[in-house]
Amino acid sequence: MKLPLFPLQSVFYPGETVPLHIFEERYKELIHDCRKEALTFGIPVYIYDTVAYGTEVQLVEVVTTYENGAMDVTCVARQAFKILSFERQMPNKLYSGGEVQFLDTVNDANDVMRRRVLNKIEQLYDLMDVPFTPIPLDKFNSYILAHKMGLSFEQEFQLLQLVKESERLSFIKSHLLSTIAVLKEVGRTKKTIELNGHFKNFDPLDFKNL
Repeated sequence: MKLPLFPLQSVFYPGETVPLHIFEERYKELIHDCRKEALTFGIPVYIYDTVAYGTEVQLVEVVTTYENGAMDVTCVARQAFKILSFERQMPNKLYSGGEVQFLDTVNDANDVMRRRVLNKIEQLYDLMDVPFTPIPLDKFNSYILAHKMGLSFEQEFQLLQLVKESERLSFIKSHLLSTIAVLKEVGRTKKTIELNGHFKNFDPLDFKNL
C-alpha cells in the first residue's frame, strides 16, 4: 500500500493519540489533503539515519489554525508498518511517500502474562514514588504504558517491530526486571550513604584478642 509519509524522531503505537504541530509547507499540504480526501498517512521512525518502520495515523481534528497557516492537529495511531520503498516527494506533492507493508499483529497473550507485567509496572512506579492508576486486566496491553516505563528511544523502536503481543510483554518484562534491580541497588546505596553521614558509637576493639 502507498502512504504519504511524515518522518519523525518519535515512536507511536497503535491506539495512541498523536498531537502534532504542523508548520512546514509540505506538511500543511499533507493535512489539507487528509481533510479533503480522508487520507491516512504514515509516521516512519527516523532512527539510525534511515526510516524502516513506522505507524499509520488518521487525522481526527484540527485543533487550532494560526495566522501563518500552521496548525495543531490531533491524530490517532492505527497500524505499525514496514517501509518497502521511500520517495522524497510524491508526484505533484511537496511531501514524501512510500510503499508500506502493514504488520499483522498476533494477540496471543494471556491474563497470567499481563498480570505479571502489570505487577512489575506497579512495583516500578512504587520504587520511583510515582502515582499509579490501576488498569483493569482486560484493558491492559503492551502499548498502553510503553512511553511511561523508561524505555529508551531504541527500545521503543524495537518494541514497535514485534508482531506478537506475547513477545512485546516479554520484552517489557525483561526491561522492567533490570530497571527495578538497578533502582533497588540505587536505593540501597543511597541508604548506605545516608547512614555513613551520621555520628555513631563504635565499640572499641580489643586488640589483645587479635
